[in-house]
Amino acid sequence: MAKHRRMLNNRDTPNIQSLMRLIAAQSKPTVAMWAVDYAERVLLPLWEQYCPSDARPRLSLEAARRMIAGSLKWNTGLNIAAQNCNAASAEAENAAARAAARAIALSSSAIHSASHSLGLALYGALAVAYDELGADAPWAAIEARAEAECGRMSDALRTVAIENEPNPCRTGWEF
Repeated sequence: MAKHRRMLNNRDTPNIQSLMRLIAAQSKPTVAMWAVDYAERVLLPLWEQYCPSDARPRLSLEAARRMIAGSLKWNTGLNIAAQNCNAASAEAENAAARAAARAIALSSSAIHSASHSLGLALYGALAVAYDELGADAPWAAIEARAEAECGRMSDALRTVAIENEPNPCRTGWEF
């Protein structure tokens, strides 16, 4: 199996910086629902395209929804997400599927820590780029496609964002 980059490593791109600012200005529940919704809409179908018989990422997203709703304890839900997606990612042979599973794992844990939602951008945008361009495409082309996907992620978060959110989450990011 060829070695491919596991995640984007440049957080200083305009769309990632914009996304980070937007995440930091929202409440943890808003960020968590956005991350789970985006992962379910964009990354889960990508995962299922490559690994149709593996339901572990879907189970992680279902557990995340239950954690957000308060019907599943965090430690139980986080264990489900981490064990399911990390194992699925390790076993996947396709680079896009591996990155998608990692992004789903971090999206599923965003209710625990909103900063985990950045994994949606760093892994999820890469999964989309690998899927569309191929994992062996030139890195500059992959980065450009991933940057565009981060812009789509920001657009999706803006649609559910609360202007002047009174309880913004703590991310630990400095701007």
